[in-house]
Amino acid sequence: MPLDSRRMLVALAVTAGLASVAGLPFANAQALASAPILASHSPHLHAADGVVEAVRDTTVSTQVAGAVVQLLVRVGDRVQAGQELLRLDAQPARQGALASAAQVEAARTQAQLADSELARQKQLFARQYISQAGLERAQAQAQAAHAQMRALQAQAGAASAQAGLHIVRAPYSGIVSELPVALGDMATPGRPLLRLYDPAALRITASVPQTLQLADAPAQWEIPSLPGSRASVALNDIQRLPTIDRSTHTAQWRLPLPGDLTGAAPGMFARLWLPVAPGASAQPGASSVPTPALAVPASAVLRRGELTAVYVLDEQQRPRLRQVRLGQAPASPASAADAQASIPVLSGLRAGERVVLDPQAAARVR
Repeated sequence: MPLDSRRMLVALAVTAGLASVAGLPFANAQALASAPILASHSPHLHAADGVVEAVRDTTVSTQVAGAVVQLLVRVGDRVQAGQELLRLDAQPARQGALASAAQVEAARTQAQLADSELARQKQLFARQYISQAGLERAQAQAQAAHAQMRALQAQAGAASAQAGLHIVRAPYSGIVSELPVALGDMATPGRPLLRLYDPAALRITASVPQTLQLADAPAQWEIPSLPGSRASVALNDIQRLPTIDRSTHTAQWRLPLPGDLTGAAPGMFARLWLPVAPGASAQPGASSVPTPALAVPASAVLRRGELTAVYVLDEQQRPRLRQVRLGQAPASPASAADAQASIPVLSGLRAGERVVLDPQAAARVR
């Protein structure tokens, strides 16, 4: 069933339930306490839905092929930079490294023999027992032996480094988020072996309409699943990417999160509240006709599941339930003063209407 249909059914069910609440009927509906729709002195706040992302989110793979013989971490483990994560079968690479080392020893011996032969040839040349050509030949043989030794040393170093690539290490400190391989799997260059992210470097990425006109006021951010995570932020602290999505006509905005934020993880739903300039529209393609900023007392708002509504007095001063769309709401009321705080109204009400301050009392009116 579509989401709009479900919301409509929920609203009808709640309306029917509230209409059937048992209680003494009011003799006069005008006895209900009400308040007019107020003008909001704070700027409109546009809600931009976003997601928590990791600034450093790395898919770790290997440069060599080999079977996975050891898994040293599990999903959710915290690892340190340079820590071993898994091992691949390095037996063929180790044998190649040993063979290269043996070739280096043989070449070193040949170079030593060439040096000894050159020393003897120099003595013979000093006594004029050999010609200049014989001495130069001995020198060339010694240089070739040393060059051969250096080449084999380089090959041995490459073979040793190749053997070291069979140990996969963490590029930085973080948390293992995915481990798509198991013991015995064959790893190949470029195949993902695990995924790692840095929990100390998170950000909120949200899509913001390109036509949004901002007011000179602080923005706010929140992660609804983390109580108490709402905080204010200056607009200059939000990074705005210079590109616009051609299909949605929105820009990507990025806000770094505090490094000590507990409980946040990549993929969490987040929201940016951006101040809209007076008279400007927050929706792309909407009319540019200025609309008054309205607000209602927090105590007048009725919340039942997905329904957000208020009781509005009609021409006969009888309360009528009406669904509304609100802006950013304050925290849960902890006192009478908090309950009278104003909540911006985005749609559903008009200036000059009156709302009932006690929804429970309005529900008992017949």
